[in-house]
Amino acid sequence: KTDGTLWAWGMNGYGQLGLSSYTYYSSPKQVGSLANWSNISGGFYSCIAVKTDGTIWTWGGNSLGALGLGDTVSRSSPVQVGALTNWAKISTGANLGGFAITTSGALYGWGYNTSGALGLGNVTNYSSPKQVGSLTNWSSVVSGIQNTYAIKTNGTLWAWGNNDYGQLGFGNTTSISSPAQIGALTNWL
Repeated sequence: KTDGTLWAWGMNGYGQLGLSSYTYYSSPKQVGSLANWSNISGGFYSCIAVKTDGTIWTWGGNSLGALGLGDTVSRSSPVQVGALTNWAKISTGANLGGFAITTSGALYGWGYNTSGALGLGNVTNYSSPKQVGSLTNWSSVVSGIQNTYAIKTNGTLWAWGNNDYGQLGFGNTTSISSPAQIGALTNWL
């Protein structure tokens, strides 16, 4: 809400609502009592959120390290990921993991990586955040089912991961495990 409180409802079999339970709710329930949440991204099994102090928090199902907490233990309430206070943008999707961009434009990924969806040049799963390359010019990221799309500050569009159906937009069906630019346009938002 505009007052910084966080609310959740719906399926909760993995604790993904962050309500310290596994009960399903058909109406909004406040997550804790804090009023300093600034951004949230919800996936099938887990959630990622950023607080106004720049810390990042995750909760829900944690198979394959999807929460970025260095283990595979599921959590039904928010837990802080590391000690950094410069997280700005986040994304979680169906790929059992997450992404976050720091205020300096560095991109990090963690969790399920069988198709190279983390963009780390391999297919190894990671249970804690790993920087995607060394660049610091990422402006937004969104993760899908075993693939990821991101935009850089120069307006270029990038993709990586599973490409069985041509979903990466390269005009082929070759999967890749590192970011590659889609076309030559520089006006992506």
